[in-house]
Amino acid sequence: MPVVALRQLAAADAFGGLGLQRREAAWAIRALRDEALPLFAAAGAEQEAEEPEVILRPMSAGSEVVEDYTTVSLSLRSHPVAFLRRDLDGLGFIPCSELARIRDGRKVAVSGLVLVRQRPGSANGVLFVTLEDESGIANVIVWKQIFERFRRIVLGTAMLGVRGQVQVEGEVIHVIADELIDHGDLLRSVGGRKKAVKMRTCWAEKTGMVATERSVPQAKEMFDPHLRPGSVIRPQTRDFR
Repeated sequence: MPVVALRQLAAADAFGGLGLQRREAAWAIRALRDEALPLFAAAGAEQEAEEPEVILRPMSAGSEVVEDYTTVSLSLRSHPVAFLRRDLDGLGFIPCSELARIRDGRKVAVSGLVLVRQRPGSANGVLFVTLEDESGIANVIVWKQIFERFRRIVLGTAMLGVRGQVQVEGEVIHVIADELIDHGDLLRSVGGRKKAVKMRTCWAEKTGMVATERSVPQAKEMFDPHLRPGSVIRPQTRDFR
């Protein structure tokens, strides 16, 4: 197998089953070559010097998730937003799954990775956004005047915070946006986080916002084989206009 392929596998953490962590595998493969170096070829392979063993610092849980997303666009470890939950709690942003328990008309704030932005020609400038956090998804409606006010944020950020009003029509739940917040800086901090936060049970029950029980939308996996490696999480966002 070509060395370049081994490097790509190491970056994707494919050697975990062999007891090699991502950094350990990448470090070991750096010593490999598809062809022998001229100096060693002339001297004989038996005369190659052995490098001393190197102990590498373990990667943080957040950096592992960032590397998962930059190589295969998903992670089986934790959702990126789970590392940010304490920060979001402190800012008043609830998990997306809690929307299923909140009364129609209540004010809420949610935040998540931007999965879809849709602005149909027949919608008179209305933008529909789908967000995803570690608990599920949220469907957001952005009226034309709100879109024009927050255009740069809603079109440019990979992680969007929304403050607005819950609208319930049968089993369909939307958040009508009043304010949009760029949470890109929060998302960029995931690589330095050590631990994801486990989901709490029913935030809405503690705030008196509980409605009748409705089905909870489930988070989905994202996959983009053409995603470029980078230092931050870049979810594949589908834009329809």
